[in-house]
Amino acid sequence: MRGVDRSCELTVESDPNGEEGIRQRKVDHLDLCAREDVEYRLKTSLLEQVQLMHQSLPEMSVGEIDLGVEVVGKRLLAPLCISGMTGGAERAREVNRGLAQLAQEEGIAFGVGSQRAMLVDPTLTDTFKVRDVAPDVVLFGNIGAVQAAQSTTAEIAAVVDAIGADALCIHLNPAQELIQAGGDRDFRGCVDAIARLVAELHVPIIAKETGCGMSPSTVARVAAAGVEWIDISGAGGTTWVGVEALRAREGRRLIGEDFWEWGIPTAAAVVYGTRAGRKVIASGGIRNGHDVARALALGATCCSMALPFLRAFMDGGIEGARAFHRRVVDGLEAAMLLTGSRTPADLARVPRVLGPALRSWIEA
Repeated sequence: MRGVDRSCELTVESDPNGEEGIRQRKVDHLDLCAREDVEYRLKTSLLEQVQLMHQSLPEMSVGEIDLGVEVVGKRLLAPLCISGMTGGAERAREVNRGLAQLAQEEGIAFGVGSQRAMLVDPTLTDTFKVRDVAPDVVLFGNIGAVQAAQSTTAEIAAVVDAIGADALCIHLNPAQELIQAGGDRDFRGCVDAIARLVAELHVPIIAKETGCGMSPSTVARVAAAGVEWIDISGAGGTTWVGVEALRAREGRRLIGEDFWEWGIPTAAAVVYGTRAGRKVIASGGIRNGHDVARALALGATCCSMALPFLRAFMDGGIEGARAFHRRVVDGLEAAMLLTGSRTPADLARVPRVLGPALRSWIEA
């Protein structure tokens, strides 16, 4: 399969939250993530500051390793998820269907991007649908916390049911919204909305950041709202502040540049989540199997990636994405063998050495 065409030019929409504005924003996001530098420039995930103790006598074979984990009550063959990144445009439909098919084949989870577009224009629902190519995949829906607060439970349930999602990610992205043209400016009522959906929605809720990480106080708030699963999505990978800065007019672009490095590194946010007793999905700057192993060693249950899968798919279609997935799995298995870990849970018991920057964030 050939890579996806990325020739569309970026456009600043006149009505950013109208039907055409949302379509164009989704195309812009795909184009920028595919070809521009949209990652943190200085700040890292701090996963590189997690060193696992080498075991020269593991007394096990690679064939004994079981990568399987349970996420939102569903079994995955490996502790991996292709994170929600797109939807709401025809090109987004191609990406979603291709990557969902891969997730189905490999037994990992898959998430769609923000389904806000479906609330504005129901005709865009088809760009999020993947069940015909991924009937058994563990599928995560996605809606913003502000949209959750503005919608009834029935409206959110309809968004979930329209794509057959197994769980709903409620994304928390105030930093991105502040830079985005026409972005949200009022974030009141989000905690109550999350608590309402935890109590009333028929699928599990995952509280999900979008690249700025979760602080201990944020984790405490979503925990108090009844959320069991959190995707901490820390700093160190894609910065959506940066993505919106690249799209913005001069005034907002300058603010986006000022806050390009804003956020809590992924490794620190994983620790905050696990200390609070939440089940953690780690994302944000995870780029290989070694990173996955480090995050699992800090207590995460599963790891999620978006940009690496998107770029692999854009460059090489489903075969390119499959090759990237195989590299991640091979790297994770290598780290597990070299630490004597037969399961992902065993990694959390491996002795580890933490670097000074990570220790500073943990002790903050």
